[in-house]
Amino acid sequence: MANPFQEQLLKAGLVSKQKVRDAKTQKRRDRKAKVDDGSEALKQEIAAKKQAQIEKDKALNEKRFAEAMEKGQVRGLITEFKRCAIAVPKDAELKFNYTLGTKIFSVYVTEKLQSQLLNGQLGIVRHEEVSYLVPHKLAERVNLLVPDWCGYLWQAEDASQVVEEDDPYADYVIPDDLMW
Repeated sequence: MANPFQEQLLKAGLVSKQKVRDAKTQKRRDRKAKVDDGSEALKQEIAAKKQAQIEKDKALNEKRFAEAMEKGQVRGLITEFKRCAIAVPKDAELKFNYTLGTKIFSVYVTEKLQSQLLNGQLGIVRHEEVSYLVPHKLAERVNLLVPDWCGYLWQAEDASQVVEEDDPYADYVIPDDLMW
C-alpha cells in the first residue's frame, strides 16, 4: 500500500484489508462525484469559466499580434520562415499528421525528417494553406507571436506522460512513431 498510515492501522489490527479497500473505493467515488455531480449550476459555472478563459486568451493573442504588426515583426517572421523552410524531397512517403486548431493536416516527410520532428529539432508552421518545416527555435518564435500558425511544435512536457491512478492501460507504452 502507498499510504503508511493505513499500513500502521492494519498492523495494529484496527482495520481490515476490506475496510481499506472500501475506503479507497469510497474516496474515488467521492472524487468523481465532486467533479461531475450532474447539477446544472456546476455545468454552467464550468462552461462560463472556460468561455472567459478562451476570450481572455483570444484578446491576449490579438494584442500580441497587433503589437507585432506595429513593429513589423510578423512580416519579418513570414519572410524568415519562408527562407529557412526545409524542402521536403519529392520521394517522401511517410505521412506526418498534425492538428492546427480543430483540423488535421498532413505532410509527407522522410524518415530523417520524421525523427527530427519527433525529437524536437524541427517544427511545422502553416501559413496561407502551405505547411513549412522549420527549425525548432523559429517555430517557437512563431508560436509566441502568432500561435494560430504553429502547426506542430514538440515540447518537453509532451514527452512526459501523465499517468492516472486508475488507468487500465498504464503498463502499455505508446510508441513515438505511431502513425494515425
